[in-house]
Formats: sequence, structure tokens, C-alpha cells
Amino acid sequence: MPVISFASSKGGAGKTTSAIILATELAQGTDIVLIDADPAGRLTRWSTLAPLPPGIEVVTSQGERSIQDEISAARARATFVLIDLEGSASRLTSFAVSESDLVIVPTGDEQQDADEAIETLAQIAMEGRARRRDIPAAVLFARTNAAVKSKLEKHINSQLRGATRVFETELHRRTAFSSLHNMGGGLRQLDPSEVNGIDKAIANAQAFASEAIDMLEEVHHAQVA
Repeated sequence: MPVISFASSKGGAGKTTSAIILATELAQGTDIVLIDADPAGRLTRWSTLAPLPPGIEVVTSQGERSIQDEISAARARATFVLIDLEGSASRLTSFAVSESDLVIVPTGDEQQDADEAIETLAQIAMEGRARRRDIPAAVLFARTNAAVKSKLEKHINSQLRGATRVFETELHRRTAFSSLHNMGGGLRQLDPSEVNGIDKAIANAQAFASEAIDMLEEVHHAQVA
């Protein structure tokens, strides 16, 4: 079953939020195991705030000695395995990336974010060479403005899109997305009387999930061709 990792060498890039959004959308139709492999434990904390949406299981990784067994066990009982990795290079990150069918690299619209994304992609490519296989990866713009971008943001966005594979969909800064970390659950469990813009957030999340599925299918077809 497909394994999707979320990796970034920069903290605050939106890894955990992106993982939660994708997991809760995919869980609308199938079973998901989320592995929290970040010592910060934000994914684990999210899982304790409210009942998990149906179809989602959260596993807190026991570290680099256990991660490959955790991935293998998760693959045996779920359609998708999503891994939230720590924001630095490590043996655990290396092991998880090597098991991944797709690595998503969240980034912002600032130059430092773009530089960190390129560095993370380079690390993934190095891992692929060491494992003698191509490890598919794509950049995801997260925490971006839903309204008009500045000239600098447009320039950085365009440069990165011209240099590597990037999701067409961007996860914008939305109250509904940030509220997941305070309230737990998924977007559909949020209270519209307390959180604004839930419908737009769901549409944004659906577009992201649909594109992720398309990328996995593209990878699968390329591998069997």
C-alpha cells in the first residue's frame, strides 16, 4: 500500500498540518495509518484533542530502530500510510524516505522556505541514489495567501515551479486549517459557529488529496511501464 512521507528541513513548513489534511480527506473513503515520526509529537497531540475521524489510526513511532517495522505493519492494515517526519536529516528520516512511494515537501512563499525545500529535495535524491531507486518527491506550497500574491511571492513561486515537481494546489492560510491543531479531528468535525471558512478549506483539501492520488497513480504507471 502507498506510503507518503512529509519532509522538510525547516520547522514550521506545514508538515503536520498537510499530513492531517491529506489523511482526513483520504479517510472519507478508505483506511489510513498516520505515523508520527517527529519528536515534537504534534501529530500525536492532535490525535488526543478529539475523537479521530473514522478510518484513521495514529501511531507514535518508537524511533529509528522501529520505523521500518512500523511502516510494514501499517501497510498490512491500511490503504495509505502517511508519515510526519522530523524537521532534520536523521537515520529515521532516511529509513522512512527510502520506504516512501511519494515524499511531499511543504514550503512557503519566502526565499528561505524555497531554499530549504531545494535542500530537502537534494537529500531525498541522495537517498534514492544510495538505495538505487527513484524516490518520487513533490513540493507543496502551504501557508500561502489565498488572495493576491506579492511580486516577490510570485517570483519565488514561479522559480520553484520551474525547477522541480510542484503541486498545482496550494494549501492557503486558513483559520480552519490552523484550528485543527486546537480542536482536533478533521475539517468536517469543526463547528461552523466557531470557525470561519470551513467550506473553502474542505474544497482546498479535496483538491490537494485528488492531486496526491493522481501523482501516486502516475508513479505506479511509470514503475510498471
